[in-house]
Amino acid sequence: MARRRNTTFCTLVHDLGDELSPENHSQLAASIVRPYVRAEVTWIVEMHGLFQMKYYAHYYGKDPHGHLVYKDHPWYAACWRFCERYDQSAFDPAYPSKPLAYFEPMLREVFSRTPFDPQVLKEPAKP
Repeated sequence: MARRRNTTFCTLVHDLGDELSPENHSQLAASIVRPYVRAEVTWIVEMHGLFQMKYYAHYYGKDPHGHLVYKDHPWYAACWRFCERYDQSAFDPAYPSKPLAYFEPMLREVFSRTPFDPQVLKEPAKP
């Protein structure tokens, strides 16, 4: 349940930096969530901007394949899933969403955690 809550939380906040810093909004958002979620979740938030370039980099004359530098990273596939299921899909006006009030308890729960709590930040046990 905590894993799903962290994903939903990051889905909501991953673009917080978009207006302030469009070129590195991913890094800005990652710095906000880093004290409160697992390293895997932070990495996904931090890298999602690079991975999302696959969908639109060609419009700006940029490389849509920059993400391939990380193809052997253990969280590469998780970042792709995040981008495909949540980030890219959210650009569809028909994408189902809940009202902001639905997310408020989750935001309060995550941001009220003790920052850098080892019990929260620790990596999940390997199967």
